[in-house]
Amino acid sequence: MDAPDLHDRILHRAHAADLVLEEELTNRLAAYYRLLQRWNRRINLTALQDSDEAIDRLVIEPVAAARYLPAGGALLDVGSGGGSPAIPLALALSSTELVMVESKSRKAAFLREALRELAIEAGRVEEGRFEELSAAGRYRGLMSLVSVRAVQVTSETLGTLVEFLAPGGGLALFRGETQESVAELHGFQLVGIHPLVPALGSTLLVLRPGE
Repeated sequence: MDAPDLHDRILHRAHAADLVLEEELTNRLAAYYRLLQRWNRRINLTALQDSDEAIDRLVIEPVAAARYLPAGGALLDVGSGGGSPAIPLALALSSTELVMVESKSRKAAFLREALRELAIEAGRVEEGRFEELSAAGRYRGLMSLVSVRAVQVTSETLGTLVEFLAPGGGLALFRGETQESVAELHGFQLVGIHPLVPALGSTLLVLRPGE
């Protein structure tokens, strides 16, 4: 796959999701996706092979979510794995800081390489579990946004994640379908439920701590 082909594929998938991407963002998204596919041939970063579905899930979905989230600010992503939604979301939001939390060492190594490759100078990888970060008081009250996709969310999980939030900060939960239960959101304000990529039926839940 050559660079122009991938560039055009990303633009095509963005158009299908009713997104308009700037050239610089498209180029950086392509660089991220290309690196992910290269590493994925060596270690298991994602089960998605190079396809429209992979581009939709790994690249387009986080960028679509950025439409409903405040730009700038510090972003912490939990269970970052192959770097999505964290990296595309941070690029789309022009985040001033990106912290990716990943417990598996080989995936953490990929994330560090992605930060170098994409020149995300304000990015860092925390190798471990978010519960450990919270227990150590790391990033407590410092993050504008916490994003979660590949982590099971319970009331206990939310209670831990909220500790990372600065005043006025929020949680971005990526979900498969709009009808997914929000029964575990006790104590949180559901700010919005937003459709993301029609082809995936994916949804973003935006939460803030309750008053």
